[in-house]
Amino acid sequence: MPRVPSLTRVPQDLRQGPRRPARRTGTGRPARARLAAAPAGVLAGLALLAAGCSSGPGDGSGARADAPPSASAASDGSAGSPAADGSGGTRPSAPPAADPARVTIPSLGVDSSLMALGLNQDGTVEVPPADRGMTAGWYTGGAVPGQPGAAVIIGHNSTHLGRAVFHDLKKIRKGADIAVRDTGGATAHFTVTGTETVDKKAFPSQKVYGPTAARALRLITCDGAFDAQGHPVDNLIVYATRS
Repeated sequence: MPRVPSLTRVPQDLRQGPRRPARRTGTGRPARARLAAAPAGVLAGLALLAAGCSSGPGDGSGARADAPPSASAASDGSAGSPAADGSGGTRPSAPPAADPARVTIPSLGVDSSLMALGLNQDGTVEVPPADRGMTAGWYTGGAVPGQPGAAVIIGHNSTHLGRAVFHDLKKIRKGADIAVRDTGGATAHFTVTGTETVDKKAFPSQKVYGPTAARALRLITCDGAFDAQGHPVDNLIVYATRS
């Protein structure tokens, strides 16, 4: 049974949009997925960026991964803005970090280019189209991999065409290396600190997308059994920090 990515809605007050306009790689266009219900409480209404399966609006059947409050929630906010140099003047701001271009997981044989995933007009997050199942995507509304904050890469588990890029993600082990190369040729390495399979109806929004000073990376896909409509009921989340 194919496990196709799905999307969720980002509340207006948390919607800072892509750090850059979502660029397209190749000829494929990010697909729109149907929405799943968000957790209650302080993150009520937070739409979820889902990867690896489809869902019906509000039926809780899709894969879930919360959209981050902001890409720079834990940074000092100085990137891209002049900063005081201690003498009453300002020093030039640092150039923005280069976009990620490729992700590799040597222990799993994963080697994928990255397409940029932004927001649709209705606030849902774009996902890779099913016909590009072997291509993972970086959510541009999160952190740039290697920079402070939580960076999110999502990918299909499988599609109607067969196995997809994150099909074997459940086999990853603590301590495994994940490498993300940017468009400038620099590579950031991350070490897996743990994995978690969660019911999409109880997705840990704050844990995945909440502010962090760490240079964190999250990989997300679908997992688990199928419901009566043929939708996987769980999400697999891989947590990693920069090595």
